[in-house]
Amino acid sequence: MTSTPAPPPPPRVVIAGASGFVGQALVAAFRADGYDVVTVGRTGTATWGDTDAIARLIDGADVLVNLAGKIVSCRYTDANRDEILRSRVDTTRALHKAVRDAAHPPRVWMNASTATIYRHETESGNGETDGVIGDGFSVDVATSWERAFFDGDLPTTRRVALRMAIVLGDGPATRMLLALGKLGMGGPQIDSWWFPHRRYRGIGARPTGSTWSSWHRTRGRQRFSWIHIDDVVASVRFLRDRDDLAGPVNLAAPGASDNRTLMREVRRVVRAPFGLPAFRWMLDPAMAVLRNEPELVLKSRWAVPAVLTGAGFTFAYDELGPALDAVASSRRPRARDLFSA
Repeated sequence: MTSTPAPPPPPRVVIAGASGFVGQALVAAFRADGYDVVTVGRTGTATWGDTDAIARLIDGADVLVNLAGKIVSCRYTDANRDEILRSRVDTTRALHKAVRDAAHPPRVWMNASTATIYRHETESGNGETDGVIGDGFSVDVATSWERAFFDGDLPTTRRVALRMAIVLGDGPATRMLLALGKLGMGGPQIDSWWFPHRRYRGIGARPTGSTWSSWHRTRGRQRFSWIHIDDVVASVRFLRDRDDLAGPVNLAAPGASDNRTLMREVRRVVRAPFGLPAFRWMLDPAMAVLRNEPELVLKSRWAVPAVLTGAGFTFAYDELGPALDAVASSRRPRARDLFSA
């Protein structure tokens, strides 16, 4: 009697920075797809600083996804600015070395980036090939991150930079927006003059932009690029399986909104009868108390998913209203108080 050969082991995916909102969704998705999921982070299968353990995980892995980096929802103090940059560049370099030295490197490496890499834009959207790169702190973080990622030659590993817009789902950005709406502060956020400061000045080896902050007369019409968490997961699966796609890819829904429309939809979802507008002179002191930055809602971000749509990817949520409705109907009970009457 002949013995039945043992089935091959499942493909392995290494997810770095898996503890966050997007990371947890990708862990669940890859497991559902039959992958052996291992993680790198402050805790996990391997931890940062344990270069030997990281090398063992990556050697022989099929896919590598890196989402590591300090959350940008904080006040841009000098210490936080340095850590936002360091946590992205250093972790990417550590993974780059492991991929370069691996006997059997991953066939694809997807590394987080950000749609904030593009300039403040209100007239036309930024695609991957025709988009205009901006300047200043947030842009310098993004460009430094991508330089570390695309550095050098990794001939057998396809690299994709995920230029991710604001992710809608049961995550911190959406919870903040819905809470503002529920509390009656769901009006537009309007840029205006405020005392100049140096928190947004350039950073890194090639700092760009002005030393002092500036403002734009957008009147709440700054663009808002977003993507539903389900489409983040679907696009990562799509990019994983399409060997012909590489380089920067915008993860942003085609239906970019603006701030006034965003806040109107937030008020509708939480059934708030009104929402007070907030000018920068109100936002900056309030954000200082909350240890956050008004740039997160005042910068006009407009990213166009040209690579994904050109390759035939179909978004489950391409307009803002239905995406927020889906978030409202699927949130976990611990957050349902935002929707109570």
